[in-house]
Amino acid sequence: RAPAEAYEIYSALYQSALQEPLVFAEDSVTDIPQVNGSCLKPSTTQEREMTDAFVAANQQSHRWEQKLTIPEGYRLLPSSEAAEALTCLETHGQNAARCESYKQLRHVRFLGVPGFDHAHTRALVSVVRKCGGFCGSGGIFVVEKTGGRWRRSETTDFTRDCSWVYER
Repeated sequence: RAPAEAYEIYSALYQSALQEPLVFAEDSVTDIPQVNGSCLKPSTTQEREMTDAFVAANQQSHRWEQKLTIPEGYRLLPSSEAAEALTCLETHGQNAARCESYKQLRHVRFLGVPGFDHAHTRALVSVVRKCGGFCGSGGIFVVEKTGGRWRRSETTDFTRDCSWVYER
């Protein structure tokens, strides 16, 4: 199971309304090259702490539960449905009957488990937005807790190379 703080972080990141329904895969996923540390460039003790915690937290998949607090709501899809939704996005819903419940979708989001610093005031998180097998975007970035709220930090050299985009 994903840690309780993870729900607090991802809930905070999705407070503003999007132009599409929010759909998350039930199983946590991060990009393997990212977990192997190829893009992260920690230069401080705190950044090394977060990197180690992030890699450790994402060695196995965790199951997300319906515990995010997002004003406009969201759907949580089990693996098989997430795969089907991605197929529907990729084929532009050619199988109309099977794809009916996904026709409003533009992306399925896959969340990684955060890696915290020892004080639990900063963390590395991963979000992958897929719109098919080779379509989407994703990355690892830092969030920090200020004034009791989690928000995304400015990008630094630590995570600068950790974003990607695949266009159709």
